[in-house]
Amino acid sequence: MTKVVSLRRQGEFGVITVDNPPVNALSHAVRQGIVERLSEAQSDPEIQLIILTCSGRTFIAGADIKEFGKPPQEPDLNTVVNALQDSPKVVVAALHGTALGGGFEVALGCHYRIAAASAKVGLPEVKLGLLPGAGGTQRLPRLIGVLPALEMMISGNPVTAAVAADNGAIDRLSTGNLIDGAIEFARDLHSSQAPPRKISETSIDAEGLDQAFYDRFRESIAKKARGYFAPDRIIQAVQAAVCLPFQEGLARERELFVECMESSASAALRHLFFAERQASKIPGLSDDTPVRDIDRIAVIGAGTMGGGIAMNFANIGIPVKVVELDEDAITRGLGQVRKNYERGVKKGRMTADQLEQIMKLFVPITDYDDLNDVDLVIEAVFENMDLKKQIFGKLDQVCKPGAILATNTSTLDVDEIAAATERPEDVIGLHFFSPANIMRLLEIVRGERTSEEVLHTCVKLARKIKKVGVVSGVCYGFIGNRMLAGYGREAGFMLLEGASIESIDKAIFEFGMPMGPLAMNDLAGIDVGTKIREERRAAGTLPDDERFGLIADKLVAQGRCGQKTSAGFYSYEPGSRAPKPDPAVAALIAQEAARLGIEQREIDDEEIVARCIYPIINEGARILEEGIALRASDIDIVWINGYGFPPYRGGPMFYADTIGLKKVYDTICRYHDTLDDRFGYWEPASLLEKLAKEGKTFAECKR
Repeated sequence: MTKVVSLRRQGEFGVITVDNPPVNALSHAVRQGIVERLSEAQSDPEIQLIILTCSGRTFIAGADIKEFGKPPQEPDLNTVVNALQDSPKVVVAALHGTALGGGFEVALGCHYRIAAASAKVGLPEVKLGLLPGAGGTQRLPRLIGVLPALEMMISGNPVTAAVAADNGAIDRLSTGNLIDGAIEFARDLHSSQAPPRKISETSIDAEGLDQAFYDRFRESIAKKARGYFAPDRIIQAVQAAVCLPFQEGLARERELFVECMESSASAALRHLFFAERQASKIPGLSDDTPVRDIDRIAVIGAGTMGGGIAMNFANIGIPVKVVELDEDAITRGLGQVRKNYERGVKKGRMTADQLEQIMKLFVPITDYDDLNDVDLVIEAVFENMDLKKQIFGKLDQVCKPGAILATNTSTLDVDEIAAATERPEDVIGLHFFSPANIMRLLEIVRGERTSEEVLHTCVKLARKIKKVGVVSGVCYGFIGNRMLAGYGREAGFMLLEGASIESIDKAIFEFGMPMGPLAMNDLAGIDVGTKIREERRAAGTLPDDERFGLIADKLVAQGRCGQKTSAGFYSYEPGSRAPKPDPAVAALIAQEAARLGIEQREIDDEEIVARCIYPIINEGARILEEGIALRASDIDIVWINGYGFPPYRGGPMFYADTIGLKKVYDTICRYHDTLDDRFGYWEPASLLEKLAKEGKTFAECKR
């Protein structure tokens, strides 16, 4: 008997239980076990009706990720679902926790479904660039209707049991013990002589489901689906469910599933799925490394960043002391925090009472001496080294032994900041991305003397506050911002060389970024970059190249700081974010190019993309070489979650592997030879050169 699936008789009912912790994934043993126990239940004359359930905290939560990329073993999932559907005895699925992907398809193969009120169901395959491949695209539209099924599969987001019951995906909700409820439901079905109900035999009313319907639906998702492969294939599969007999629809679903599986987009999304899980595994850091208790938090700075950081901890019930020396600044900061939560109330994400309760977790503080009991303090003040060192010197004096002292710096030397204390082993960088209450990325910057205990605590804490934590070493800009420099640099250089603002932004948008680099500059505020360049020039860490940031700095000098001043690279109508090309900016660019003796020319989209993206890859190779990043996949996670790199391209390092490192290397060498590269911008990283010549990939770089 397969250990992970058991059968027991309870009166006239047979209860099949899957027990494959932690999430009852659909491993080969589970699939085989369900088929075998189902056959046993069908052969037992005393069993009149069958209940399929799971032990532990959830129903089947999806495929077994250990089997990804391996040759399939029989029985496959379709065989399992068909066996349930074709059972001559009624089969009831009893759902709790999450029934996702193949788990929900198993439930759809059953004749009836009961769910705990707290359960959720969904088909999230689209998030891996796939479509439901075990009849989900054929059964769900028959069960709940075409439009709700499309919305559920295209979003990939689960719905609550209550919603599923409303749309017909769940037949009954259980508010008490699920198995007791399932037995009661089974008795009702048995007493009413309910027959096996096969979703496959349900017809779909095709009225109103003409081509125009599908065209309108495609248009409604065009923005979110831009660049992705699977959404359109899901639509095609649902069209097949409407137009074809069930078995032919299943065959079409299989064809479309294979197309998705073989697509570059799915390969990229599956890469990111594993990369995100790998990011929390730190070489040399043992699982039994102690973790410090984090029950009380303080955030220094009540600005946009500080308030956003504080919200992450209040959201999981941890009290947060918010520190400003000026009471008015705290009042303004917490006022913005309240507005953030009020938006959540308007969208139905929380109630007004919940807002009031969570606001009680924010404690305004104007005296550093009140930080003597916190377990973690995060400094989030202006990016100035002297100021940060002054703050850390004070924290060193007032914080209790064992408190973690973290800086939210985005560029500065964490080791220099740590040196301002007598406890550098307790100092770490926690670089949140703006808006900090929304963005998933957290760069965890390990200083030279940061202890393993502090590092392990912060890696675990990132997951607790629902962030994707990526460990970085210490260097200017860490992983993300260091790589960003070449992206913006080349956009500025190409303006001087003849590319228009609109053509640069259009090419990068079509590559897949949320917006082009110049539009993004306007959104973030051009003056932010100007201030950073001023500080770097003063520190002698910026090349003595007049072209670097030239146009941006000239615009700031004219008071054109971006959207906040209604003028930057583009012009904006007051109160509008819609960019308009401005002839005055084009004239400024032409004037500066002429002054520098730069002959302007046409620059095509291919060059624009290469010159913006390849410097990111090249710098990523250096970061790997230096050990700043632990893995190429960690770099991908940073760029996907922090900078809007298109997920369907898998991140810059995966993208480079996809197009071939030799192509990247050869192109970088060509630009090194043909562009004005006296400052070595296009000097290929030695790791990139080595891998390209060996025919290897970044994915093969192991530490």
